[in-house]
Amino acid sequence: MEIQDRTDLCFPHLLNSSCRKPTLHWSEAVLLNSVLLFISLITVVLNLLIIISVSHFRQLHTPTNILLLSLGVSDFFVGLLLMPFEIYKFTFCWFLGDAMCVLFCFLINTISCATIWNIVLISVDRYVAICYPLHYPTRISLTRVKYCVCLCWFCASSCSFFYAKDELIQPGSSKSCIGECIYYISYAAGIIDLIFNFIFPVTTIIVLYLRVFVVAVSQARAMRSHITVASFHSATSGTKRSELKAARTLGVLVVVYLMCYCPYYCYSLVGISLSNTPYSFSLFFLGYVNSCLNPVIYALFYPWFRKAVKVIVTLQILQPGSHEANIL
Repeated sequence: MEIQDRTDLCFPHLLNSSCRKPTLHWSEAVLLNSVLLFISLITVVLNLLIIISVSHFRQLHTPTNILLLSLGVSDFFVGLLLMPFEIYKFTFCWFLGDAMCVLFCFLINTISCATIWNIVLISVDRYVAICYPLHYPTRISLTRVKYCVCLCWFCASSCSFFYAKDELIQPGSSKSCIGECIYYISYAAGIIDLIFNFIFPVTTIIVLYLRVFVVAVSQARAMRSHITVASFHSATSGTKRSELKAARTLGVLVVVYLMCYCPYYCYSLVGISLSNTPYSFSLFFLGYVNSCLNPVIYALFYPWFRKAVKVIVTLQILQPGSHEANIL
């Protein structure tokens, strides 16, 4: 009986302190890992196409696309790092040590925080473009957007240090047994995370988008009724149809983000600890799936992305001067 018990442990020689191995049957584990790793691979490939497209083609070097590039980078790392580590953590014992566990938790915080604040920056960009089209070129410059993106990632990493400070000081202090890696933050840090990385940014996004929606509807009604007032005409002359389409894309992006992340934050809001259970794993992975859906949204709403992917896939990108290709 003791031998049987030992075989169920991650570290059989540590009988009193070792965690038990995950209870998934090997066939279930193979099927689950195959599906989830496929999602991870698709996430990496699609977001890599976003990164190559915006980085390579000079025509796409616009403030809005730089923000999409930053969001694509965070989504790329979700597929490349967070998804595989989450699959490994749920399916097997954690044999990578406490230092790697702390690094993994740090990456979760940094990338998740950067993702939501990238979406906030995109919503601000659309708000200025639709509501203040004449001031857009001066208020939203390429250099200013790059600084904002750098600040976004710096703040995200700083928040991660704050959340993981206890684990950084004493790695492995929160785990209950050897062979597990749990994502633990204090109650106070959890409240701050909920407010700073969900309630406040999501509220900001919704308020800005509602304002964009009201202005877009009023402009559409005015154009349909053939209003030719000079002041209105001057205010709307800079608002292109592509700007309104980009605003609609933002709306879809926000709705999909809320659908993916709301269950996790609602689960956290009621104060339930997120331990390494199938339910918590499904909540985490549902949030990660958002990173796979974002490029699909771009493909559906942005013709330039489809054109860029065609050039990349057919290897025309390797030709001299391809960065000057007409994508728009």
